Amino acid sequence: MAVVSNRRSLTHRRTALKKSENMYKVGGTAAGLSVAVKAMASSSSDPEKPKEEINLDELSLYSTPQQKFHYVEPDKGKMEENVTTLRNMAEPYMIWCQGAYGVVKPRVDRTVQFGQDGYAYVRNPPPEFYPRAGVIAFAGILGLFLAKRSRMKRLIYPTGLMTLAASMYYPQEAATIAKNTGDAVYEFTLQTYVTVEKLIKGKSAAKSEEK
Repeated sequence: MAVVSNRRSLTHRRTALKKSENMYKVGGTAAGLSVAVKAMASSSSDPEKPKEEINLDELSLYSTPQQKFHYVEPDKGKMEENVTTLRNMAEPYMIWCQGAYGVVKPRVDRTVQFGQDGYAYVRNPPPEFYPRAGVIAFAGILGLFLAKRSRMKRLIYPTGLMTLAASMYYPQEAATIAKNTGDAVYEFTLQTYVTVEKLIKGKSAAKSEEK
């Protein structure tokens, strides 16, 4: 009987130990679950902090140092120096040619326009053109006959008589031609006078220096 009672007490102790171990395991598991739940709650309660963005230029790997450039003109060669010298020598002549072209161009344009108008007039002449042209030509022939042997008269008489006859039939055109001719003669006379005056002054200055 004593042996049976001892066995029963041993079995009771073993069962009690197993129950206590199971209780410890359940308690540890519950504690772990509570810690995990608290961590999840704390992580869900804290809002996500915004992450700071960094440009590529701010990283040392991609940064490029600032470089300062200075332009240096290349040395001029002999060819460039020769071209510059020729340009400087030709510049006064180019300016003079531009001025002369500006003066001559309007006159050339007027002459060309006059020729075009004359060609158009001769191409489609009015009915009275040919009789008038015959009278003007007859005046020229009469001038040659009156001039006889003098060369100066042969130049002046036919031209004068033809001009007179033409001015009778075409007074407006004759007035325009006379005006243009008078302007040209006046300008030529003025330029001749200025040139002669410069020559006289230059000679007088040279004589005064010699004295």
